[in-house]
Amino acid sequence: MSTHIEPLRVRWNEVDAQGIVFNAQYLAYLDVASTGYWRALGLPYPMALQAFGADVVLGSCALDFRAPARFDEQLHCVMGLQALGRTSVTLSATLRRGHVVLLTAEMRYVVVDATSLQPVPIPEALRQAIQAFEDGQAMVQVQVGAWEALGGDAQPIRQQVFVSEQGIAADLEWDGADPDCTHAVAYNRVGQALATGRLLEHVPGTAKVGRMAVLPAARGTGVGAQVLEALMQAARQQGFRQVLLHAQASAVGFYRRAGFVARGAPFEEAGIEHQEMVRSL
Repeated sequence: MSTHIEPLRVRWNEVDAQGIVFNAQYLAYLDVASTGYWRALGLPYPMALQAFGADVVLGSCALDFRAPARFDEQLHCVMGLQALGRTSVTLSATLRRGHVVLLTAEMRYVVVDATSLQPVPIPEALRQAIQAFEDGQAMVQVQVGAWEALGGDAQPIRQQVFVSEQGIAADLEWDGADPDCTHAVAYNRVGQALATGRLLEHVPGTAKVGRMAVLPAARGTGVGAQVLEALMQAARQQGFRQVLLHAQASAVGFYRRAGFVARGAPFEEAGIEHQEMVRSL
């Protein structure tokens, strides 16, 4: 059985005068961890369920308190599948501080119609995705190809991330280069696009990666790294010896972990601080 581990840290507003976590706060911890479970499946809530016109509601929750959590402690919640019914998904959770068990819980979520809130059978594609996670299979697949094939899925992601979220002017984002690029798009098990990026020739022998974008609900899951690696592989197959990119300042650490090194001084591009980075192939 596969599990999801959600890291948590106790904040001041979550404890009483003695520094002990309020009993009711544990339900919030479980809610955060269950959201993380869906994200680990590549099915970020509520986006994945909206594709089926569905939602999930908590039907029942049983808690077994073992030991208190205290202010500023680092905890982790292990979340896994307990049972998969016709209309319900039951998750089990264990909240730990190191090796010490603080709480165990069982939560039964009911799949409902998003409008009527009446129970409905679990969509087959969703059931298969949950089972694939249990079997340890990959939850995201990256497709590499031309704009003609992938642009319809890449465009909404970039519009949301760069234009709507970051405030980049649309005429800067849509520069006309896409038809000449190699594109990568990451899809979850129900066919929803989560992340994208593109590759094009910069100068002979050097490719440039750009337009790397991950939907907010899918960030922190490793899907961006999967898109980047797919583009690096495409660069190798196309005979490039080096890959260059302009990393936003907030993403420099991400690219450094992927083997890129900074070159030159930071600079401003589209109103955002960037750093040129390179990696040999």
